[in-house]
Amino acid sequence: MSRKALKERPITIPQVKETLEAVGEERLDQFQRRSLDYAAKFSKVDPSMAETLVNKLVEQFELEEEEAVQITNCMPESIQEIRVFLASGRRIMETSKLKRMLAFLDEYRKRE
Repeated sequence: MSRKALKERPITIPQVKETLEAVGEERLDQFQRRSLDYAAKFSKVDPSMAETLVNKLVEQFELEEEEAVQITNCMPESIQEIRVFLASGRRIMETSKLKRMLAFLDEYRKRE
């Protein structure tokens, strides 16, 4: 039986981790186990906060959902790093707005 995707949308690495953990490691195939391992190592925020963070980045900073997901995945620590994610849209954002975004990201950053 083939499966057909009903809708496609980007999700964050923490959301991937949460989804794969919900399936249960014993039920995962080799590729899914590797994906879970990657997601566990590279999640930069708690899964419960990832979707909220993406939504707020879209609303407050007028980002595309894909940009917000990538920023959430990488949690840039400088204005220069944030600009990398915005370069694809050829959009210029004021430095003051980028500083506000950086301070906003700091509120959600996973404490290690």
